[in-house]
Amino acid sequence: MFPPTWALPKNPLHNRVPPGEGLKSLFSGEGTAQGQFTVRKEVLFSRSLIEQRVRELGARISKDYEGREPIVVGILNGAVFFLADLVRAIRVPTRIDFVRAASYGSGMSSSGTVKLTKDVELSVEKQPVILVEDIVDTGLTLQRIIELMERKGPESIRVCALIDKTERREVPIRPDYCGFSIESGFVVGYGLDFNEQYRHLPDIYTLKEIDTVHSTRGKPRV
Repeated sequence: MFPPTWALPKNPLHNRVPPGEGLKSLFSGEGTAQGQFTVRKEVLFSRSLIEQRVRELGARISKDYEGREPIVVGILNGAVFFLADLVRAIRVPTRIDFVRAASYGSGMSSSGTVKLTKDVELSVEKQPVILVEDIVDTGLTLQRIIELMERKGPESIRVCALIDKTERREVPIRPDYCGFSIESGFVVGYGLDFNEQYRHLPDIYTLKEIDTVHSTRGKPRV
């Protein structure tokens, strides 16, 4: 885990959300006069820290794959920014491909059903493969993609995840390379989204909501 001083609040963004809806109504524009909630984003990992971790991951991967040319497979859409920076930090030749697996709806949790909507186009048979994921949450999506890759007969499969979130893990899976580990929270930025919002942010934030009517102290709950 990383020191708490690396997760200082910065530039809060407030939006009103109706009670009972939570963050699902963040972009609906709805609201009520009483029982309002304030949604705030707080910096969890700064862009400079992300850059540092990407360089470190690139150095580790370069050492592990010296003399080989791994196929780096990004999991769309969230891993795009991370993958782009990562392959530039890797000092060995790489080839790039993508898969897409739909498992998240418009809410804050996985639906539990994984549907593959795009497969790799390169042949991965007898090739070293690195799956690049933005966040490992329940692990169901990643497990499904690994199963798909294994059927294609690669030399090896390793996983590089920007964030490993452990609280809701449903399958025994851990990334081989990990940028940051967190226990819980809903994170956005640097490719991570909520309802397709916030992907463009260069830092990684947590989204929190506060009951501004019933809590005078404004204690966040995630």
